[in-house]
Amino acid sequence: SELIKPYLGSKYKLTEVPKSLIFYMSKHSGPVNEIEWCPVREQSHMLLSASMDKTVKVWDAVDTGCCLRTYSCHSCAVRAARWSSCGRRILSGGFDSMLHLTDVETGKQIFSSKNEFRISVLKFHPTESNVFICGGFSPEVKAWDIRTSKVLRAYKAAVQQTLDILFLPEGREFLTSTDAVSRDSADRTVIAWDFQSAAKISNQIFHERYTCPSLTLHPKESVFVAQTNGNYMALFSAQRPYRINKKKRYEGHKVEGFAVGCEFSPDGTLLVTGSSDGKVFFYNYHTARIIRTLSAHKEACVSAIFHPVLPSLLATCDWAGEIKIWQ
Repeated sequence: SELIKPYLGSKYKLTEVPKSLIFYMSKHSGPVNEIEWCPVREQSHMLLSASMDKTVKVWDAVDTGCCLRTYSCHSCAVRAARWSSCGRRILSGGFDSMLHLTDVETGKQIFSSKNEFRISVLKFHPTESNVFICGGFSPEVKAWDIRTSKVLRAYKAAVQQTLDILFLPEGREFLTSTDAVSRDSADRTVIAWDFQSAAKISNQIFHERYTCPSLTLHPKESVFVAQTNGNYMALFSAQRPYRINKKKRYEGHKVEGFAVGCEFSPDGTLLVTGSSDGKVFFYNYHTARIIRTLSAHKEACVSAIFHPVLPSLLATCDWAGEIKIWQ
């Protein structure tokens, strides 16, 4: 992309809050569950989307706003899709319990496997590019190796469902957020795991009685944020014992049972989240104040993600199947 080229050699500039709509992309016939920019900087004009309409799409979301490819390897809703670190493959999982690793250019499956449960979240290991973790409608979370098409290890938690997975830096530990919230206890809502030994490090991290549909890591500081169904985002230390910061709460948006994602800007100054009323909220990370809201969608906005190279470009998606690009 010619638009990205001038930014490749320079350091990321300060993130600006986008003001205007550039592209309105509507080719999905069902809710869009997840979007992700290609992690390879030179190819970061490409945006990946996973939808309830059983498809995964790749878009040119910087230059043209056009859909480049549609992949239809799933027989049910695609709940999760991730770029490989090389940007040449897409890992996807869905309610058909299938895992597929697809070659972006040819559309062929490099790896396909039937999982034991319906999949709702996939995350690649940050340093081992052939390893990923898969979670969903099961008490177990599994680490897979693409090279052998086998499960490396299983992480067993007494829960019904895994909502999100977050690797901590270096990938030695990871967090899972679960639906384990009862009237008398909020244990196991967020669980920290040792990646190698599969041992639980802690399940006493979050004590509020809300589930956390998404987790995100700060790009520079050792903290992470949990989106909660209490209509606020909570801030935690990413070091053991993962204490909550009781002085900071990011509130004002609505979650209301949707898997609303949240993310830091690449420079770490802003925290952005979707909202079930279709808005996008931009928070100052340090003060927790709302800087601006964007009336982005008519239906629930489930994801808002900053471009990794271009300092004010934002992609959003919603429950009506729309994807929008803002600047």
